[in-house]
Amino acid sequence: MRFPSRNYISIATYYDDYAGALSRALASVDRERLDAAANFLMTAIRRDAHVYACGNGGSAAISNHLACDHTKGIETDTGLRPRVHSLSTTVELMTAIANDISYADVFGFQVKTFGRPGDVLITISSSGDSENIVRAVQAAKELGMSTIALTGFTGGRSARLADINLHVEAENYGIVEDTHQSIMHCLAQFLRQAHMPAELIGKRKF
Repeated sequence: MRFPSRNYISIATYYDDYAGALSRALASVDRERLDAAANFLMTAIRRDAHVYACGNGGSAAISNHLACDHTKGIETDTGLRPRVHSLSTTVELMTAIANDISYADVFGFQVKTFGRPGDVLITISSSGDSENIVRAVQAAKELGMSTIALTGFTGGRSARLADINLHVEAENYGIVEDTHQSIMHCLAQFLRQAHMPAELIGKRKF
């Protein structure tokens, strides 16, 4: 779904059409794969395994936000102790890897260093084809980690490599990223409420 495909002279009309395109993008996410991703994460957290996330640009921001919400958010009222990390926050290490090896290895190097069999890697990439994202998925699979790829556009190589591909049928970076952010929020909030006492759910802010 490509948007926009014409000129707009009204921001209100653009907003309305953007909202419609976003609604269609949200609806395009495969529910069975979403359920499988939630199970991957739930199993990992219950086993005290580590969850890693990474992305570039706006997707790096989502990766960092994921680490916050999947740590503090899921832990609140649940008794769980998630071990969730964003590989996009390690500026000193990332720049050292980029300078001494290559930017294509900034995430894969970290996966090889920190990852262990049974851990989970979540990659966030609108194109799904960024070389550093692809190498991170490859490194994780070689280690025996589970992999979840959030993608848009054509999905790229990470969509084909990952164990679970949460694909967004959209060809607009803002809409893809908005949907990825929503997926991230839904996963965190779903796992939190699933482990909360039922009587607390209606009393807490999500």
